[in-house]
Amino acid sequence: MKTIYNVFVISDSSGQTGTAIAKTAAAQFPEARANISQYPFIRTKSILSGILKLAKENNAIIFHTLVNPELSDMVGLFSRQNKLYSFDCIQKPINIISHRLNESSAEVPGLVHNLNAEYFKRIASIEFTVANDDGRNPSGLTKADIVILGVSRTSKTPLSLYLANESYKVANLPIGPDLQLPKEIWEVDPKKIFGLTNSVTKLKQIRSQRMKEYGLDGDTPYSNSDNIKKELDYAKNLYHKIDCLSINVANKSIEETATIITESLPKRTIL
Repeated sequence: MKTIYNVFVISDSSGQTGTAIAKTAAAQFPEARANISQYPFIRTKSILSGILKLAKENNAIIFHTLVNPELSDMVGLFSRQNKLYSFDCIQKPINIISHRLNESSAEVPGLVHNLNAEYFKRIASIEFTVANDDGRNPSGLTKADIVILGVSRTSKTPLSLYLANESYKVANLPIGPDLQLPKEIWEVDPKKIFGLTNSVTKLKQIRSQRMKEYGLDGDTPYSNSDNIKKELDYAKNLYHKIDCLSINVANKSIEETATIITESLPKRTIL
């Protein structure tokens, strides 16, 4: 059986250069199979952060072509901190030419590629999703292709970014017994709404680890099993009331959950 490994190609343009390099390198290992995922048109730290978290979850090798040095450095730092393998496909060539010419680069993504409709569609989806992350813009709920609901730490943001990269406009909304639901949620077609849930044990583990990452005690009300159960019960009742599809993400990857969502849509709602 072939060894399967994950490769993420992250680019601020089409990603063709990074993908070509990744495929060329992977071809030298015919006994293994590279599962290559492309993340093009990545130009903000917030979007990049979500993709890097996804890379960590998948223990992915990262190939990146980011002409913005800050974004490139962000990938390098994250990779070192999380013991991921990454390769910068563009900064070294840029630096070589810069030193030879004794001038700075333009740092403008996508100069090699012509912009097309797919480019603008994907950019619009990503920008919409970032603007509508974590319930920050309730008015966007009615304009989204997909609305994702979930209690804290059910991977709403990474899932939203993954779907945005597939050109879906996604809005996600945190829910809980102590959080007020925006009235706009009742104006959305239930077939576009997807409720995420998880097991008490899994959520407790995730939340405890999150607190420790902040240098805090892992045993807090946030990670208390009884409190988590109340949140999950609230979510279950809400999803039933909305009549939307509920997805237990306890043992699912982001990709698996995304596939369930896209295949459950009555039709692809983007143009």
